[in-house]
Amino acid sequence: MEITLENYEKLKQEINYHNYQYHVNDAPLISDAEFDHLLIELREMEAVHPEWVSPDSPTMRAGSVTSEKFAKVPHPAPVLSLANAFNKNDVRAWFDRQIKTDPQLETCAFMLEPKIDGLTIVLRYENGILVQGVTRGDGIIGEDVTANVRTIKSIPLRIPVNKTEISVPRVLVVRGEVFMFNSDFEKLNEELIAKGEKTWLNPRNTAAGSLRQQNSDITAKRPLSIYIYQILYHEGGTVPPTQHDRLEYLRELGFPVSNESRYYNNFGAMLEGLDRWTEVRETIDFDIDGVVIKIDDLPRAEALGFVGKDPRGQIALKFPAREVTTILENIGVNVGRTGVLTPFAMFEPVVCGGVTVSKATLHNFDFIRDRDIRIGDRVLIKRAGDVIPYVIGPITEARKGDEKAFTAPETCPVCGHKTERLEGEVAVYCVNASCPAQLIRNVEHYASRGAMDITGLGIKVVEQIVNADLVRDVSDLYTLSREALLSLEGFADKKADNLLDAIKTSKKQPLNRLLNALGIRGVGEAMAELLANRFGSVDSIANAEKETLESIEGIGPNIAQAIVDWFDQDSNKTIVERLKHFGLDPRIEIQSRDSQKDLPLYGLNIVATGTLQAYSREGIKALIKENGGKSADSVSKKTDYVVVGDNPGSKAEKAAKLGIPILSEAQLIELINKNQ
Repeated sequence: MEITLENYEKLKQEINYHNYQYHVNDAPLISDAEFDHLLIELREMEAVHPEWVSPDSPTMRAGSVTSEKFAKVPHPAPVLSLANAFNKNDVRAWFDRQIKTDPQLETCAFMLEPKIDGLTIVLRYENGILVQGVTRGDGIIGEDVTANVRTIKSIPLRIPVNKTEISVPRVLVVRGEVFMFNSDFEKLNEELIAKGEKTWLNPRNTAAGSLRQQNSDITAKRPLSIYIYQILYHEGGTVPPTQHDRLEYLRELGFPVSNESRYYNNFGAMLEGLDRWTEVRETIDFDIDGVVIKIDDLPRAEALGFVGKDPRGQIALKFPAREVTTILENIGVNVGRTGVLTPFAMFEPVVCGGVTVSKATLHNFDFIRDRDIRIGDRVLIKRAGDVIPYVIGPITEARKGDEKAFTAPETCPVCGHKTERLEGEVAVYCVNASCPAQLIRNVEHYASRGAMDITGLGIKVVEQIVNADLVRDVSDLYTLSREALLSLEGFADKKADNLLDAIKTSKKQPLNRLLNALGIRGVGEAMAELLANRFGSVDSIANAEKETLESIEGIGPNIAQAIVDWFDQDSNKTIVERLKHFGLDPRIEIQSRDSQKDLPLYGLNIVATGTLQAYSREGIKALIKENGGKSADSVSKKTDYVVVGDNPGSKAEKAAKLGIPILSEAQLIELINKNQ
């Protein structure tokens, strides 16, 4: 493109428009590479003609170091806060007071807008160009953070962004809220954790801290966003007289405006409309701490005047606080049904999210270490919706010096067995299969369909027999008597006999099902099939070295270590010996093969689809691989067979179109046996 002032202005406008499409509308029209190319071209023009560079240039978004403290800037009009309401009765009382001043308000309309939990910013535009960004400060005087504001990509540097036919006042001052989307905040913290750096506590503090950086290079790296919701001041033009029209006007100018705002044509409808905000709060990707109620007719609202610093024409309905601070008195440890040890916080009772809480999760022991959470700390607690409260982190500035560090326990707090933590994993485990904290879950899993398939031994019956002290580990299932079962509530002769028959039948289950039933971490249906076919007996697996296990394709070092550790536990050895005593020692013959070429499915690409009867999806994949085949996820011309179960879907249709042979589950087994 020829370097002319006209082309330069056109290029600026084009880049600003694409920036608007990407960051405000979430609808980019060009690729990142194309956008970067346009930006490079603009920089080249500015390098030749630096006198052309103006504040609305996209290149001005790049951060720059500011060496001086923020300058103080008076606002052209007061940046006011709002009075608070805490329920619908408060809202009714507020409106009744306004009607006494202006009875005609009985028929007025309203706007409901999200009260964003961020940092207020005031933007000044002159002749359509952003010239200043100022914090709220005390409402009369704020701090000049223009350099930082320009790095926020959703803020237009020139208005209107696209619709040039819209008139813009010579001076337009708007008010908005700078915030951070929760998803962006989580991603930012993940990046900080990966770098080994301190994480932020919440999006609001992060946004505020980012906007007030002395070095705008830092601000530019933070994923800040903004929603504009008020025209604070204007001169040299006209703006719509109602709030809902002003929001639409701001949107047409190119400002980001929340899509959650709603218009209601009377007080009753608005009052009912408040009910949706509880759900809105839980579903949107940014934090709000209330809903702002505005009389839509702005001249009439302004005519109502003020009560102190609060405008009478608006009020904020505040939500119960979801984040509070309290003193962490102690840290406890729960042992879950899967053996995972989970720390939890015990603190001074505090109201959070409208509920009094005294305990909260601490996620895991790495979380405590990484956040440097200590007993005695003042901590920030969060509770959202029905989610259990959790600790965000400590308020380190409040420390007095007597706080105590916490370390993960080396033994299970329930059974006393040594805990295990594998390299690269966050969780700490108790691997004792007879640990009381895990017993109900272990027995339920042992009896499940994919394991020993004991009909009638569901979770409620498992709880009964465990709570009655009839079963202390899974091997005790084979000692249950008819008399003992009949002593339990809900058991009659037939139910007791059926359960005992099902338990007896389970002794005939093959080796892979028994291995799955033992509940060894990492050994599910597919892994159990692999181990059974490789070793042939429980004893062979129990005696296998870690290196031997690791040498098997599909078994990594962590699973190998988990298998070794499980069989090293004396309590688990006892369970295995007792099961063998009761007749559960299934074995399969391991045939030696000189090479993979001897395997029955060698060289075949096989796809499984639909719901199978004897195998889960992972189980059938393991069977195919163990017999030398390749298990693929999609059908192509290279596919040799498609194994079809119930409700197979499009894969079976594609196989038919390509003329690929279709097998049932039983036919696959026949193919394996035929090629042995």
